[in-house]
Amino acid sequence: MKRIYSVLVENRSGVLSKVAGLFARRSYNIDSLAVGETDDPTVSCMTIVSSGDQRTLEQIEKQLNKKLDVIKVKTFEESASLSRELMLIKVKYNLGNRRELIDICQMLKAEIVDMSKSQMIIQLCDTPDRIQVLIAMLRTVSIVEVARTGTLALSKCIDAE
Repeated sequence: MKRIYSVLVENRSGVLSKVAGLFARRSYNIDSLAVGETDDPTVSCMTIVSSGDQRTLEQIEKQLNKKLDVIKVKTFEESASLSRELMLIKVKYNLGNRRELIDICQMLKAEIVDMSKSQMIIQLCDTPDRIQVLIAMLRTVSIVEVARTGTLALSKCIDAE
């Protein structure tokens, strides 16, 4: 079972280390971690994806809430949130598979952002599952390098009536 935690923290040195230390000390797994400043430069948002049983996931939330630098912890259900990840992937290509790569990009709405005579860099911003689909489809060619951000998530928009 996976859960996404959106953790607002004070934007100062050492906070990431303290949060990561909490996970390490208690042997909690971090599947994904992304940190960035919010619209307020004194506050950062950590998006943490973790996995475990129900008890472990509840403990993670409780322990995060105990941290002094933590302002607020929100958890997201997959059905009530939108999550995205960014990936850049560099692949080797030749004249024989160039068209196939372009077709794959068009099918998955990925973008070719750089190209040389034998390599291209493809960018995809999508759900982690769709990122995995692209990687699987590109395994038929020579993948040179992959860079991925962690998952980012927000709760879906709800209009008040």
